[in-house]
Amino acid sequence: MFKKYTIVLVALLLITGGCLQTAEAAPLVPFPSVNIGVNSAANPQDTALSLQLLFMLTVLSIAPSILIMMTSFTRIIVVLSFLRSALATQQMPPNQILVGLALFLTFYTMSPYVDQMNKNALQPYLAGSITQEAAMTEAMKPMREFMFKQTRENDLALFVNLAESERPNSPEDVPTMTLIPAFIISELKTAFQIGFLLYIPFIVIDMVVASTLMAMGMMMVPPAMISLPFKILLFVLVDGWHLIIHSLITSFR
Repeated sequence: MFKKYTIVLVALLLITGGCLQTAEAAPLVPFPSVNIGVNSAANPQDTALSLQLLFMLTVLSIAPSILIMMTSFTRIIVVLSFLRSALATQQMPPNQILVGLALFLTFYTMSPYVDQMNKNALQPYLAGSITQEAAMTEAMKPMREFMFKQTRENDLALFVNLAESERPNSPEDVPTMTLIPAFIISELKTAFQIGFLLYIPFIVIDMVVASTLMAMGMMMVPPAMISLPFKILLFVLVDGWHLIIHSLITSFR
């Protein structure tokens, strides 16, 4: 046995030495260096390019807020959080799983509007047929359409009144900065309504288990420990994930 280990060790040393010799013999590949400098603009085109770069960096910095506040992400993640709380499974599924699922469901529900933005705003802008201002206007149209469909009239009226602006005659007259907060609180209300409905069957299970334990005189046994398997069993039997995702997707239509 010792002899076999000695042979293997010698073989490894020979292979390592051969690799080192090959590495020493190979020519050195220069590693590129990246330099970022700030110089004075020589012409108006450089100024416009710098402003565009600054604008793009600003958009990238607020992209998470745009994703959360102007899409279906808010409703989905709140409902999934309510579901986990109703099941009382602590950190199962983990936050990373819930956020990842919410992101992909957001991409799925928002894909028709993203296609419109790409067709009417991004591609014409890249082709040079429209200006940057026109591209921004065209890109906001699908997002405004989505938000108007999900926003309640009383929530929209609240922010219009708080802004002390004139009553808009049409949806096009509503400023985007007024529409966004109205859309957010409408999404939160809808998500809380769905969360309330999710809690009802699980509360019934908790009440039945607690009453049964009290009738049996088992005061020291935590009802949550006994009811948790029954909650999971009920959720699996009714195919809960299918029902929740189906209800969430159809609620945006």
